[in-house]
Amino acid sequence: MKLIIQATRSIEIHHLDHLATLSNSTQSIAISALACQLYNAQPHADIAAYCLQHDLDFGFVPEDKSLKDYGLVVMDMDSTLITIECIDEIADMQGLKPQVAAITEAAMRGELDFSESLRRRVALLEGLDESALQRVYDERLRLTAGAEVMLNSLKAHGIKTLLVSGGFVFFTERLQQRLGLDYTHANTLEIKDGKLTGKVLGGIVDAQAKADLLIKTRDALGLKPEQVIAIGDGANDLKMLAQAGAGIAFHAKPVVRAQAKYALNFVGLEGVVHLFSA
Repeated sequence: MKLIIQATRSIEIHHLDHLATLSNSTQSIAISALACQLYNAQPHADIAAYCLQHDLDFGFVPEDKSLKDYGLVVMDMDSTLITIECIDEIADMQGLKPQVAAITEAAMRGELDFSESLRRRVALLEGLDESALQRVYDERLRLTAGAEVMLNSLKAHGIKTLLVSGGFVFFTERLQQRLGLDYTHANTLEIKDGKLTGKVLGGIVDAQAKADLLIKTRDALGLKPEQVIAIGDGANDLKMLAQAGAGIAFHAKPVVRAQAKYALNFVGLEGVVHLFSA
C-alpha cells in the first residue's frame, strides 16, 4: 500500500520519519511540497491519531491505483465544492440565518431527516425576492480551495464529473456552466411572481437520491463501482460515498469521517488529486 501524507504547509521531516516507522515504509517520494507518498506501508493503530494531532491528512491507497483508474467523480456542492451552505446564506437575506443554519447543521450531523429538514428550512424563505439567489451567488459563493486544481486534473484524465446536491438547481446550473461539469442534479425552489413560495418542486434530492444518481450515471457510462470517486461532508452523503470505490469525507462531520474510506480534514480539494497520484 501507499501511505499518502498531506498538509497545508510543508511537511516536516520528523513527521514523515515517524510515520514511516509506524507503517514500516521502505521508501518515500515527494508528490509536492505539501504531499508525500510512503511506499510498502502497512496500517498501524497510531497513525490516525498522530496525523490528527499534527494537522496531517493520510490515506492508504493500493500501489497500483491512480486517477487513470477512475472514470467518474461524484461530489456534493455545499461545504464541499463550495465553501458555503447556500440555503443558510439565502436565509440570511431574511434575517433568519441562525435558525436555518441550526437545522442545516443538525441535518448534516445526521440528527434530522434530510427531506423534512429541507422542507422546514425552505418554508422559512417564503416571500423572499428571487433576486436574493443571485446575490448569494455573486456575493457569497466561493469555490473551495483546490477545486479548480482538482477539476482541471480530472478533465486532463478524461474523468466525468457529477455534482449532486441537496441544495438548489439555481446554483448547480451556474456552477456547471462556469466549471464545465458534465452532470448536475439538485432541488428546484418554487418561485411565483418573483417570490419564493417556501416550497420545493418535485422530489427532494436526499441521501438515497444521491446514491441512486451516482449508480445511474455510473451505469450509463459503463463503469464499475471501483472506478468511481465520491466526495461529501454531511450525513446525507453517506449512501453516495458507500456506492463509490473511493468515498472521501471532505472536511466532514464525525459520522461521515467514521464511515468513509478516506478523509481529508485539512487540505483542499487538490488533496483528491494527490491521494491518487501515480
